[in-house]
Amino acid sequence: MKSNWKKCKISDLGTVVGGSTPSTKDDTNYGGNISWITPKDLSTFNERYIYNGERNITEKGLKSCSTQLMPKNSVLFTSRAPIGYVAIAGKEMCTNQGFKSVIPNENTDYLFLYYLLKFNKDNIENMGSGTTFKEVSGTTMKNIEVLVPESKQEQQRIATILSSIDDKIELNNSLNNNLEQQIQSIFKRNFIDSEYIFVKDTTIGDICKCELGGTPSRTKPEYWNGNIAWINSGEVNKFRITKPSEYITDLGLSKSATKLLPKKTTVLAITGATLGQISLLEIDSCANQSVVGIIENDTLPYEFIYPYVVNNIKELISHQTGGAQQHINKQNIESLKLLLPDNEIINNYKKLVKPLFETISNNCFENESLIQLRDTLLPKLMSGEIDVSNVDISTDKLSFSGGV
Repeated sequence: MKSNWKKCKISDLGTVVGGSTPSTKDDTNYGGNISWITPKDLSTFNERYIYNGERNITEKGLKSCSTQLMPKNSVLFTSRAPIGYVAIAGKEMCTNQGFKSVIPNENTDYLFLYYLLKFNKDNIENMGSGTTFKEVSGTTMKNIEVLVPESKQEQQRIATILSSIDDKIELNNSLNNNLEQQIQSIFKRNFIDSEYIFVKDTTIGDICKCELGGTPSRTKPEYWNGNIAWINSGEVNKFRITKPSEYITDLGLSKSATKLLPKKTTVLAITGATLGQISLLEIDSCANQSVVGIIENDTLPYEFIYPYVVNNIKELISHQTGGAQQHINKQNIESLKLLLPDNEIINNYKKLVKPLFETISNNCFENESLIQLRDTLLPKLMSGEIDVSNVDISTDKLSFSGGV
């Protein structure tokens, strides 16, 4: 341990706060203007600052239970089901009982605290207890030991380095969201709000090849850890797919029902919790049996297929069947009605949106590199391995000694 670092408890860095849930039997507890966050709100949350959850509560709801308002820049940490989602309160808010959040004291930089909890996620999770599911109690959270710089200024230097990377990641995400809205708006203007010229009243399956995925046998180790990308349906939750869940071998591909889908294939999750999620492959990849890929061709490019499926997802989901686990099938997708546009209309549309799709793709791959850099730096910075004494936190230009 560096001489200017100290071992302390999380409770030495701030006040540990739990949460609670107002009675759901009283509708007047909900629908107010107080942000109330649950672990579900963080399950697909990829930013640092959160401002609102799925539901707000009222003053009455706040007073009816033991949750308490926390100030802006409090660090939220899920303590059960699952443990380890971290976010920063972008404004005054409260949480349900699935959190052990920390309100930083005057000697603790809130951004440093955020990264510290991310770094210590596994350690905190290992301190949890319980049979049905693990939970970190308030007492446990308070007494977890961490290493921190004694100087708040050094905390800020560390946070500045990591935050500069996350700033760029979040900027790319914001740009991508804007570009996606532009694509959807252009598509809607050309093919939904207007009566365009079409050459055929047909279906997606008549024009495009639709492939259902599969999973190589888990009992055959020779099918796995190869060099062929493979995704599960959870990956389809992502805005764009730039890396696989796992890799399979040539043998795994040939001995299973999975198919190798080319990049720019529109992928759709057809069952379970991810039913109806849509994404676009930015890499060549196989998929599991809960994913259908719609492959572009010379007649219908991905620039049309992807927004077309997005705009028709309600129609597709209306065909879902099943009991506990609802699903649709490949035939439902293949049967999706399509008024095939005239080639000239498609080509003119494609010229408009292709640069937008390409910029999104480039931003996504840049983010993957930035995430890798951030995750490489995190343990080095949080252990004091990298000297940050020369970092000037008053400028945007960061420099520091020590290797990465």
